[in-house]
Parts: sequence; structure tokens; C-alpha cells
Amino acid sequence: MEEVFEHEVYSKNVIEFVTVANEYCHFIENMRELEPLMFVEQAQRILPLLYLKASMLPSLENMLDESMERFVTEGDYYQAQNNVVMLLGEDDNYTHMFDSTYKEGFEPESNSISENMADIYQNLKDFVMNYRNGITEIMNDALWECKMNFEEYWGSSITYAIQAIHFLKFKKQDWNNQDVAPQPKEYKKKRSFFNDRQDDINSELE
Repeated sequence: MEEVFEHEVYSKNVIEFVTVANEYCHFIENMRELEPLMFVEQAQRILPLLYLKASMLPSLENMLDESMERFVTEGDYYQAQNNVVMLLGEDDNYTHMFDSTYKEGFEPESNSISENMADIYQNLKDFVMNYRNGITEIMNDALWECKMNFEEYWGSSITYAIQAIHFLKFKKQDWNNQDVAPQPKEYKKKRSFFNDRQDDINSELE
């Protein structure tokens, strides 16, 4: 039994990551209770911490042939995304260029904080639920997959969201006035790149 608990999935860095991942999921699932400025300030704190803890995860090899169970439905994904949209309104959208120093004729890439944070949520929620299974092999493969996705995709989602949140907190003048609330916008569902990536992973593991 002692040998089991010596596995990397029980290591200090992994336990700390699981704690922050679970906190992030709780944050996303309960954000309707927050005011827009409070949401921005909490996101400003948890996103860098999440990136740090994910970057410290150990390198593992998958142990099972089966793919991990999925717990986040398409409806859950869009609910998480819509929660952010309703808080931030038009401020949800951003480009990867936050100043006017880009060359003339260059078209900045458009994105949204809500999609970034929903992508992160989907990956972390599935990971946390599989990790709670308590079976070392499943915990191992859930962590392996989560780390792989972090390196290939959702790690970038964190960095983009941090930039956008930083812009709202410190550079957008309206946010200096706590009485100014973002105006909700019409929300439209769309399939994210993350959904496609999850399908690719499932195909690779089958």
C-alpha cells in the first residue's frame, strides 16, 4: 500500500495542482454570484496560479488503453462560457494585440475571455472528476492527458485570458469606475477548437 502512495499522482506538486484546479472549477460554476469587477479581480489571481501549478506537473506515461471518461457536457461548456459573457458583456471580446503599435494592415486575431475560460474549465473539470476516482492508473492517465493538453492548448488559453483580464483591470478606463457595469450581449453558441482537440485525443487513445 505504501508503494501505491509513492506514485507521482500523490506527490506534493500534483496535490497542489488538484487543489487549484478544483478551486478554478468552483469559481467558474459560481461566478453568477459575483459582480463584474470582482470576477476580474479573482480571475487575475487564480489564472497565474493555475498556470504556475500546471507548469510544475511531473512527466508521466499513460498506463491504460481506454480513454478518460468525460464529465463536462456540451451544455456545461456553453453554460460556463455564457456565465462569463453575461458578466463582461462587450468586454468579453478582445484581440491578441492590446495596443496600437502593430504594423498597418496587420489583422489582429479575435478571441474571447469566455471561450478561453470555458476551455480551461472543460479540461480541468474532466481531470478533477477522473482524479477523484481513486484508482492510481486512472489518476495517472487523467494527469497525463491534462498535462498534455496544457502544453498543447489550454496553457495558451490561460496566457491570453491573463492579458485580457490585465487590460480590463488596469488599462480600460471604465473599469476604474465600479459603478460602470458591462452591458450584456447576445450569446451565440459555437463549437470551440477545444472540442475538436478532445475528439482527436479520443481517437488517438481508441
